[in-house]
Amino acid sequence: MDYTELKVYISPEGEGREIITALLAEAGYESFKEEADFLAAYIPSKDFNKEAVESINENLPDFYKFRFSHKLISDKNWNEKWESNYSPVNIDDRVSIRAPFHKANKNFDYEIIIEPKMSFGTAHHPTTAQMIKLMLAMDFSGKSVLDMGCGTSVLAILASKAGAKTIDAVDNDEWAYRNSLENVARNNIENIKVYLDDAAFLNDDKKAHYDVIIANINRNILLNDLEKYARSLKNKGFLLMSGFYEKDLEMLKDKAGKYDLEYILHISDSSWVAAKWTKN
Repeated sequence: MDYTELKVYISPEGEGREIITALLAEAGYESFKEEADFLAAYIPSKDFNKEAVESINENLPDFYKFRFSHKLISDKNWNEKWESNYSPVNIDDRVSIRAPFHKANKNFDYEIIIEPKMSFGTAHHPTTAQMIKLMLAMDFSGKSVLDMGCGTSVLAILASKAGAKTIDAVDNDEWAYRNSLENVARNNIENIKVYLDDAAFLNDDKKAHYDVIIANINRNILLNDLEKYARSLKNKGFLLMSGFYEKDLEMLKDKAGKYDLEYILHISDSSWVAAKWTKN
């Protein structure tokens, strides 16, 4: 799949980046990378709409303005781009996430090898890193786990290495699906099943099926699919969600409460949030 890279130069900086990131996320942009003087955002090229970006700019408050440029990143060029910028990730000195071209480091509880392709989820972004932090505080021994919007399947792989019994990893992007299969094999994991699907995967036969559900997607999809998550979660099971901002947390707490999901806690980084619920 080809992607479009949008470079946004924002004035003034600071909170303006957070606002524009949120608006672009709502418009379908899947991942973001902050550079010193611009924000890079990525969207499947088939979904890129220049007029939609111009509309966001026109509807900002007068004191926020940006200019932007965009370019195509073809499927074949994506790996080269990421390899030139990709560095290993260390989470709490317990989880190392590295690419195959990095040296192995055995001084961690868990080492995960992820090929840095377009399926986002390398733990460089705060949402993935925060989900890992929440997972490290949990007991996955013998648990059944669902990773919705799995991306690279880094979270599913961590669940497996932490002792989960079975894991379903689901993503509706074909690149993510293929990359997940590669990463599962690369990490010698045998108890993860990867599916090319969306929340329709959670049909009636998935009722009360999972001990833990992980969903690192975005606010709108989480809100839309919360009922299915709740239906598919066992009593006393846990739901972990990320991909949204602090300002969105109350909205998600209110919606989750309608489905007997009790809020437990959240952590935040750069206004991004990862939160934990349990089913009563």
